[in-house]
Parts: sequence; structure tokens; C-alpha cells
Amino acid sequence: MHDVVIVGAGPVGLFLACELGLAGCSVLVLEREAEPGSPWRAAPLGSRGLNTASAEAFHRRGLLDRLRKAAGLDDAPGSARPRLGGHFGGMMLDPARIDVAALPFRLPGSATESMMASLDVVEGLLSERATALGVEIRRGVTVSAVTQDDEGVVAWAGEDAYPARWLVGCDGGRSAVRRLTGFDFVGTGPQLTGYSMRATLADPEELAFGFNLTPTGLYVRMPGKGHLAMMDFDGGAFDRSQTPTRAHLQSVLRRVSGTDVTLGEVDLVSTFTDRAMQTTTYRQGRVLLAGDAAHIHSPLGGQGLNTGIGDAVNLGWKLAATVHGHAPDGLLDSYTRERHPVGAAVLDWTRAQVAAMRPDPHGRAIQAVVRELIGTRDGATFVFERISGASVRYDLGDENPLVGRSAPDFLLGDGTRLGELLRDGRGVLLDFTVDRHLREVAGDRESRIRYAAGPAANDLGFGAVLVRPDGTVAWADGHDPDRKSLASAADQWFGAPAS
Repeated sequence: MHDVVIVGAGPVGLFLACELGLAGCSVLVLEREAEPGSPWRAAPLGSRGLNTASAEAFHRRGLLDRLRKAAGLDDAPGSARPRLGGHFGGMMLDPARIDVAALPFRLPGSATESMMASLDVVEGLLSERATALGVEIRRGVTVSAVTQDDEGVVAWAGEDAYPARWLVGCDGGRSAVRRLTGFDFVGTGPQLTGYSMRATLADPEELAFGFNLTPTGLYVRMPGKGHLAMMDFDGGAFDRSQTPTRAHLQSVLRRVSGTDVTLGEVDLVSTFTDRAMQTTTYRQGRVLLAGDAAHIHSPLGGQGLNTGIGDAVNLGWKLAATVHGHAPDGLLDSYTRERHPVGAAVLDWTRAQVAAMRPDPHGRAIQAVVRELIGTRDGATFVFERISGASVRYDLGDENPLVGRSAPDFLLGDGTRLGELLRDGRGVLLDFTVDRHLREVAGDRESRIRYAAGPAANDLGFGAVLVRPDGTVAWADGHDPDRKSLASAADQWFGAPAS
């Protein structure tokens, strides 16, 4: 029996597998597809934006430089550095108007910008990492049933049984695990049908590159290998209801773009909608959900992959602590408590973008207001804060403004950054005061908390900061830290001291 079975070998499932493997859990990943590669996962169709929060997650596990290199962003002469930016409902942000210094508790570091990477590059890196950590990945396995009791859970693929102590569904928007285990999945229906295709144009000069919000919808033209996307406000009527023909696609593209553009060869095409749905809880007994299995929405703003990685980072260390028997009461339940509001906010963020894109007088009125707002420094910074993940703050019951946020990448006097200290998956107690009594709190839990002391290049006015393995600040205090409150926070998140 494995400690954890993960269903789904996409980026979310693989990142979670790496987190659990790093913590010494025995992990089996089951994937329906027999082979890892497909045109939909390679660039350009598989290209995705990783926001700052996701880049931080890779940095904190020592994977960011490898990911950047694999994605062709190795900072070699002539390589393109990513730029700050993004869009709201197809209305682009001006990077020059984004005030990065105004983002809460940000410090210069290794993961301050977003980046583009294709799904196959991300999955390849994570698969290699997971395998090195002892994770087993089995492909060509379709889960057909899930059974559980108080002792464990079994994923069934026909007559083949895969028992584990815990099971996590990371198997996408049409999750079999979600369906088979009866999670409630609620939300709002679609207003549009979206299309993503690889196609040639007989008259490419008719279409502008980039995001183009028009009076009748949205189209996106990416440079390179003929990647086109469009959104048509038809109430979602065409999504998966029939096979899109070249004639249909050309008709929609002409209507949405307002041009007489002519499609040439259509190589690949898929459809999607802005349906926004979320499970009411992320856990039922010994079964948990993460990523698109727990929440789906339109791809506007590229929030899906990033939200899923955030789920995996939040869940991994909590599930590992539960497996190893040193999780404090309620730790695993805090996964739903912290991540469900984040998912709900993302759904509303995408709904708001769809509302602003509607091809009617109401939508155009909203567009005028949004364009004016994002044309200001404060407006552009606000939207970027949401896109980047910098706005996420968990309610941990502490009024300290740093607690619940992603920890700044503090630079210590010896040149070490906080991100490097998190690479082994333990929490970190940063002690800028070199207080002997604080050291004892960490020493009592040495297998779970790393102690690091010394001055920082910029301590932001804090004397000590306790950081969870997911990079979230669990406790912080001023230049005269209170040992008793620190010990209480350590008990809450890391369990009692070792006897």
C-alpha cells in the first residue's frame, strides 16, 4: 500500500508528487494517457503563463533556474527576459504603469517576474524530479471506481486495485475522481464558446497579433506557428456539441475579428467555455482534490495552472505531515479552509472579465471604465497584484499584516536567500536578532523547522519570521520577538516538540 495515490500526471499532480516525495512519502501517480507528449501540451498550443507565485514555488524547491533554461529563458545573450504585464478581459496592462514597489512585502529576488513555459516542459521537469524522489508514475491507467473506509482508499482501474492511505484527484476539469466520489460541484453556466486552434491564414495581414478585444468578441493571434484563439458569445452552444469545421471556424473568426480573413489549413482545434464551477469542499474522507478537479473557469488571465500549483504547494506538506503522524489537529482541514476562498476569488475574477467582454452596450460601458482604471498607476498595479498572486493572503487568525502572505525572499548576511533554505521541504525560522530562546523553539522540532540566524539586507522591520514549508508566513514579530507566541505558532502548524 502506498501512502498516497495521485490520479493525474499534469503539472498539478506532478508538483504534488514531488512535494510528497521530498517529504519521504511513498507515492504512486496514475495517468490515463499512455504517453506524456501531445501537440496540445507542446508550444504554442500548450504555452502557459506562470505567475510570480508559481515562479516562487519552483524557486523554493530549487527548480526555477532549470525550468527557465528548459523554457528557453536562460538569460543567455540575446534571450528575452519576461516582462511584467497581463490583461483584464483582453484589455492589456502597460508594464510601465505597474508599481512593483507598491506590492505588499515584496523584496527583490529570484522569482519576481512571470514567465511563459509549455506544459510539456513543465511536466518533463517535474516528472524527472518526481522519479528522482522515488515517485512511481504509471501511464495508461484509467480510474473507473474509488472506494474508501476509515483505514484507506482504493483506486480501481477495471479489476486492478491501487490501495493507499490517501488519494488525491488531480485529473482535470472532467475529473473522474470528483465524479466517482460524489463531490458537489456548483457554479455558473457558460456565456461563450472559446476556440483554440493551430491554423494558417491566407491573408495574415488581416489579423493583428496579441489580444484583440472587439465589439463582437475576442481573438488572440500568437506569433510563430499559427496559434489562434477566439471567444464567441453564443451561450456556450457550440462547445463539444459538434465538430468545428473549417467553414464554421472561419465564420466565427470573421464575426469576432470584424474582418474578411480567410483560414487556410486547420491542423488542430479544440473548444472550451467560461463555465465557472467549484467543489464545495476539497476533501471527502481520505480523498482530496486539487487543480481543475476542484475548480474550473475560463482561461482568461491564465489563472488555472497557477491556482492548481498553489493548491499542490499548500496541500503537499500538510498531507505529508498527516502521513507521518506529526500533523497537529486540523492541519489537513486547513487545506480547504485556505484554498477554497482563493479558488472562489479566481472564479469571480474570470466572471468579471467575461462580463466586461460582452458584446453589448453594458459590456462596452464596463470596458470604458476598466480601460480608464488600468490606465492609472494604481489601477494597473491592482490588476497585476491579482494576476501575479501577490494579493493572496490566508486568514490565519493573526492581525500581523505579514502573516498569511507569501514570505519575502529575505537575503541574509551570508548571501543565502530564504528560498534556498526552503528547498528541503522544512519550515524555516528566520531569527534576525540571534536570540538563543528562539533557537530552542526550532531545535525542539529540528526535523520540521530549520533555524537560520543573522541580519538580513532588509528585515522589513521584523525581528523574526516563521515560514511554513509552502512559503507562507505563519508568525512574525518585531525586533523584540515574543518566544511564547512563537512557540504557540510552531505548535499550531508543526505539532508539539519531539519527546
